[in-house]
Amino acid sequence: MKALGVISATVLFLFLGATLPAFAQEEHHEQEAKPAKQQEQAKPAKQEHQQAKGQQEQQQKPQEQAKSSRQEEQKQAKGQQEQQQKPQEQAKSSRQEEQKQAKGQQEQQQKQQEQAKSSRQEKQKQAKGEQEQQQKQQEQANSSKQEQRHEQQVKGQQEQQQRQQTNSGKQEQQHEQQVRGQQEQQQKQQGQNEQHAARQSEQEQHRQEGEQRAAWTDHRAHNWKSEHRDWQERGGYNGYRIPEDRYRGYFGPEHAFRIYTYPVVIVGGDPRFQYGGFWFSAVDPWPEYWSANWYDNDDVYITYANDGYYLYNRRYPQDRIAISVYAN
Repeated sequence: MKALGVISATVLFLFLGATLPAFAQEEHHEQEAKPAKQQEQAKPAKQEHQQAKGQQEQQQKPQEQAKSSRQEEQKQAKGQQEQQQKPQEQAKSSRQEEQKQAKGQQEQQQKQQEQAKSSRQEKQKQAKGEQEQQQKQQEQANSSKQEQRHEQQVKGQQEQQQRQQTNSGKQEQQHEQQVRGQQEQQQKQQGQNEQHAARQSEQEQHRQEGEQRAAWTDHRAHNWKSEHRDWQERGGYNGYRIPEDRYRGYFGPEHAFRIYTYPVVIVGGDPRFQYGGFWFSAVDPWPEYWSANWYDNDDVYITYANDGYYLYNRRYPQDRIAISVYAN
């Protein structure tokens, strides 16, 4: 069986080996025949293509000629523009050069003007300096002349004064003797007058003291509690009012004084004393139990309490005397 199979396979291979070359030759002949047919079929198409290409080339030639003509015209126009621009650029360059030259000339003129100005200023300074120097020299000369004249005048005055002093020496001595005599006489007369005035002053002082003592004594109460009345009981105070700044500076418990150290006058038989730039007159009598010379020895002060001005005695602080104020 195996031998039969081998023989069958061999026969098959041999058959295939004989038939394949023949088949290959037939296909080769067919392929060779096929390009020939295709070439024959492609010849008319190729000719048509060549004709179309020739027509297209003939159509493109005028276009290329027109294009070349336009390019040539553009070159000529560009050349003309360049030729036209050259004179403009030359003119522009010429104008710029002229402007530069004109600017340079202006700068040079300005420099010359500044130099001339500086030169004038320097000359003016020099002239001014010379004038000032001349003025100083003239002033010095005038001052020297004035000093000489003044020295001469002073010297003349001194000589005249010396002559006058020499001449008036004797007169002065005589005058001094007369003056000394007059002074001695005046001193004697003044001494006599002072003695007389002192006697009169003492008499006047005694008289005034007597009047003041009598006036104060007359104002002494017999029963002060019944005789005393405050300003409310009197219907209120309607007299002069002391300004606030003056009141703070001179009045109140912290500003005590003694009446005898200030001027006292008698007005209508009543004592009136001056203090702090104002005059004061007692409206109430003073208590009978106060000392007889309280107005000389006791410290008193003036205050405003609600309804009017009152005089307080520090030795008797529970009592107060109603008083009136007068500006003059």
